[in-house]
Amino acid sequence: MPRPTPLLEMRGIRKHFGAVKANDNVDLRLYPGDILGLLGENGTGKTTLMNVLFGVYHPDAGQIFIDGKPVNIDDSADALALGVGMVHQHFHVVPRHTVLENLMVGQKGNRGRLARDFIRQHMAKIGKHYDLMLDPDIRVENLTIGQQQRLEIIKALIRGARILILDEPTATLTPREAEGLFTALRSMADKQMGVIFITHKLNEIRAITNRVVIMRHGKVIASRKNDAATSRKLLAELMCGQPIDPPEKQTETASESSPIRLALENICTTGNARPNLKEINLHVHGGEIVGIAGVSGNGQKELADVIAGVLKPISGRLSINGRPVKRISPREVQGLGVGRIPEDRTGTGLITTLPLSDNMVLSRISEKKFNRYGFLKHGAIRQFVTKLIKLYDIKTDGPGIRTGTLSGGNLQKALLARELAWDPQVLLAAQPTRGLDVAAAQFVHQKFLNLRKQGRALVIISEDLEELFQISDRIAIMYEGRMMDILPIAEATVSQVGLLMAGVKEAA
Repeated sequence: MPRPTPLLEMRGIRKHFGAVKANDNVDLRLYPGDILGLLGENGTGKTTLMNVLFGVYHPDAGQIFIDGKPVNIDDSADALALGVGMVHQHFHVVPRHTVLENLMVGQKGNRGRLARDFIRQHMAKIGKHYDLMLDPDIRVENLTIGQQQRLEIIKALIRGARILILDEPTATLTPREAEGLFTALRSMADKQMGVIFITHKLNEIRAITNRVVIMRHGKVIASRKNDAATSRKLLAELMCGQPIDPPEKQTETASESSPIRLALENICTTGNARPNLKEINLHVHGGEIVGIAGVSGNGQKELADVIAGVLKPISGRLSINGRPVKRISPREVQGLGVGRIPEDRTGTGLITTLPLSDNMVLSRISEKKFNRYGFLKHGAIRQFVTKLIKLYDIKTDGPGIRTGTLSGGNLQKALLARELAWDPQVLLAAQPTRGLDVAAAQFVHQKFLNLRKQGRALVIISEDLEELFQISDRIAIMYEGRMMDILPIAEATVSQVGLLMAGVKEAA
């Protein structure tokens, strides 16, 4: 039986940025009812290809067909008119407006009147057909991250999307919210829509897609059915071009007799920090990794800022290696042996306009190793940074390259190299593998496990539960500024942690 006409076909797509071939003669087909997984390491051209489809970029060569007919997509308005919708990682919503008002943006009115009734009717139909329910009158700022994503999907469906592109859609969702998303996507496939699902989470690719396309170096190198013959291991190898073995965590964990490297006792915060931390108690031993789980915006950032010395609590005590921190400041905390990998790589972590060499020594520039009587030792700096580039396999043309030209994975390696170069007793890492491909994420995890083996204490804040279950010894769950519970990883389950992340303790 012949296959139906593709809902979408991209033929011979080429896109260059200078000498870089982002897309090199790429072919892609999406059939009615497909949920297509698009896989590849960072920088393989996945997002570029989808931006070509959505009209953000113009291809240098190639043709796009929808329903078998050639089309020209000059901008996002053209894409939307042709039934192509895209939900980006960072949502395009207006927090102070209601759901209904956000959905009305760009909609034509009737004789000067806004189409409120039309939107409400459409929302009701979408809720019934795809189980995507939202209160039209609630302000977006009061929605959870999962509900905001639901709003973006509803927006695309109201505009007539039959082809839906989702970029890392579960990065900030609880397990329950992710399963709700998958239910909606299956309903769309049942109604002969087509979905393109971009993610680095191989377990999700296996769970939700029926076909998988793998890209490497700007080309499609494999296209497979998602069946029993397509394992996670095989997908990882196809992505990276070589076998990928996950790092092994030694089973023994830190005992109660191990020194407490980090202690927070009854920490409370107030002021501009939202939500406020409420009586946070946490002890991390040497040789232990404690993972911090929670939906974004429940106090994880504030917790990280307290540990890093950026945010001063109104009460409670912070101790590092048994020494109370009397004057909490970044310099004081750093001097006591805390290394920090912040969530914002290119804001808080690194200054993208500076050379890599400057970024790698910026926090230690006053040390004698790099400074003599106020004059920088440029040779010593170059030698130091060159050694780290080689040790951490940072893909760059050298220490003098502008930091902003590095890929996300290499930026993360640079941050890791800089902080570990000073042998921290405590390492704080927030969202350490967000947006990284399998190989880069496993490189980071292996470094964490090496530190654990050396008796260091690690606090890993992540919205990726799979990551936390893989490397943590204990997992602490935050909700609205409180620690809901702290569980040994051997006793915790994903469903239990998911309920705690949603503020449900009794049922857990």
